[in-house]
Amino acid sequence: PRAARAPLPPATFRRPAPQPSPPSPRPRPRLDRLCQTGSGKRKAPGSAAADGDGPLLPKKPKRPAARRSLLHYLKGREVGARGRAGLPGFEGELRGYAVQKLPELLRERELALGTLNKVFASQWLNARQVVCGTKCNTLFVVDVQSGQITRIPLMRDRAPGPARAQPSCGIHAIQLNPSKTLLATGGENPNSLAVYQLPTLDPVCLGDRHGHKDWIFAIAWMSDTVAVSGSRDGTVALWRMDPDVFQGSIAWHNNAGLPVYAHIRPRDVETIPRASTNPSNRKVRALAFSGKNQELGAVSLDGYFHLWKARSTLTRLLSIRLPYCRENVCLTYCDELSLYAVGSQSHVSFLDPRQRQQNIRPLCSREGGTGVRSLSFYQHIVTVGTGHGSLLFYDIRAQKFLEEKAWATPHSSPGPAGRKLKLTCGRGWLNHDDLWVNYFGGIGEFPNALYTHCYNWPEMKLFVAGGPLPSGLHGNYAGLWS
Repeated sequence: PRAARAPLPPATFRRPAPQPSPPSPRPRPRLDRLCQTGSGKRKAPGSAAADGDGPLLPKKPKRPAARRSLLHYLKGREVGARGRAGLPGFEGELRGYAVQKLPELLRERELALGTLNKVFASQWLNARQVVCGTKCNTLFVVDVQSGQITRIPLMRDRAPGPARAQPSCGIHAIQLNPSKTLLATGGENPNSLAVYQLPTLDPVCLGDRHGHKDWIFAIAWMSDTVAVSGSRDGTVALWRMDPDVFQGSIAWHNNAGLPVYAHIRPRDVETIPRASTNPSNRKVRALAFSGKNQELGAVSLDGYFHLWKARSTLTRLLSIRLPYCRENVCLTYCDELSLYAVGSQSHVSFLDPRQRQQNIRPLCSREGGTGVRSLSFYQHIVTVGTGHGSLLFYDIRAQKFLEEKAWATPHSSPGPAGRKLKLTCGRGWLNHDDLWVNYFGGIGEFPNALYTHCYNWPEMKLFVAGGPLPSGLHGNYAGLWS
């Protein structure tokens, strides 16, 4: 009963007298979290009470995690003024500095490819293996450490067509999906899209039904299961790889011992518009996908750039005339800058489809008119592979080529020499056949066109490959720059 309850002593309601140094109750949870995650040291068994509800043991005050040296503070503030704050921005600046300094440190080691003819495409599979495709329709993996070459069997169409008897067409495109679990390239019929499982390179499916009517020149992945191919027939095809197909497609025929794979058809096929200036030359030569905008860019040999919105189907947004329209054979995209780069006979043009007037002027390669044959973006550096056997490096922020460093003297430090930094690739291998003797006068050295290059940025390595530029010459080049 209420009347039977004894009254509380009045001392309970008094405010406690102030203590000289009372422990503050509010910082305790923060200090508790700091002890759990901030120290990085293994806890002793006796400190387990600090993880529960018990009182924390008195510890020596730690330096706040946000406090850094004066150098870090000033550098972080400087980077933060440009849009990125603190240490992450500082680390980003260091990475950018490394990217800019890497080209002048690269040294070449040539790789022997035997009698293969002209490497058109390449991609890193792992830290030591690169997969390549050649003009002689060979798909192979090269070990950059041992030099060992392993050939990969090509997939055959279900119904052999006339295109199979075309030995000079070759494999022009190799692309890995974002998770690096699938590889897309050409089949034995260069009109068909072949998809392999990684890392085993087992065949998964072949797009040989109602697809392209001419060679596939370009491939781009839009997601882990959706790829797009561009062909000389002037079409762009969208392919979807059904995950249910993967389970039953990698099997082996019991009697013949041949791999069994699915035969698929495209979900959508779009034809690029005919240009009034050159209607017969609308061949799709290169593709690049913008994951940020979900858009697909393409260049055609009639001198146009095309842009599609990429969803379950392709919806064309625009087609614009390129400023330099001869031999537009390569295309790349930079997500950070929202910028496409197109390589032509003598220039690299930069396109931002959302800007009516382009702010970045085209760069001229000036390599004897042999053209830009391969392009890649990494941060603000564009790597250019030319038809004259050289690699150039362009700083998109400074809008100039990287320059050579002058040798330091006892009285000076190394500085820019004013000359464009250029890496010249080795001789490779050239077949000294009758055509070489009769039409090229038996020239001893012939520069190799660098049709493909790809970076392994974690290990700071660059794989470069190609072959002689004239179509009639037979030869190859491959090199590891590290």
